[in-house]
Amino acid sequence: MPILMYHSVATAPNDATRGLSVAPEAFAEQMGLIGDLGLTPVTTADLAAGWRSGRPLPARPVLITFDDGYEGVHRHALPVLARHGFPATVFVSTGWLRGVHDTGCGPDTMLDWPQVRQLVAVGAEIGGHSHTHPQLDQLPDDVLRAELDRCTRIVTDELGAPPVSFAYPYGYSSRRVRQAVHAAGYAQALAVGNALARRRQGPYALRRVTVRRGTGAEEFGRLLEGRDLARHFAGDRVLTKGYALVRRARQLRQVRQLRQLRRKAVPGRV
Repeated sequence: MPILMYHSVATAPNDATRGLSVAPEAFAEQMGLIGDLGLTPVTTADLAAGWRSGRPLPARPVLITFDDGYEGVHRHALPVLARHGFPATVFVSTGWLRGVHDTGCGPDTMLDWPQVRQLVAVGAEIGGHSHTHPQLDQLPDDVLRAELDRCTRIVTDELGAPPVSFAYPYGYSSRRVRQAVHAAGYAQALAVGNALARRRQGPYALRRVTVRRGTGAEEFGRLLEGRDLARHFAGDRVLTKGYALVRRARQLRQVRQLRQLRRKAVPGRV
């Protein structure tokens, strides 16, 4: 089944979010197409619960997800979702949302907590997306746990219930990260992958397809049907593999530097 990954929905996005933004008119057209094709949106929690229990899902299910927590999700997406009666999952980086927890590092205008509560009121699921949106697989264990625990605690305090679904910032994870997400109380987590989600991927590595500003109606229809995904996202995969090598080299360098510092900290050790 397709899990759609959106970020910003904006008329005039800034440079930081332009590539992953969607125009409000395009978003409305895409939601109309979902309705016309007879697909049934569900939340991430509903999908995972159905797959775990073996309960049948609605005919032709689809997930609509938003990462980060941009204000345009409330301003532009919420009215469209409410009009169609579509649920969605919004994964929030709690340190980016406006309010008392704000770190001031959000890349554009972000949601505030009253807006998040309005999203919940019309059927949106709020999931975790870390506190400060780091590359989780690059963090030491204690910092990784702090990122997850702080996000979980803030969402719980603000909404009165703990989040049960998680999305990895930048899509990056590892076995260690997935285990930490599970230990933090999340029952399922989404990656990217630009492929259809399948039950065999497991509840902590479900894949999504990216919707961008340049995604036209015909292309969007192919995403929903899972057609030509390998060809469509071929460029993304090449870049992802290349960047993975860069990140791996960076990680090894950091490990070597840490070992050198530890050797210097032990007197008489060479």
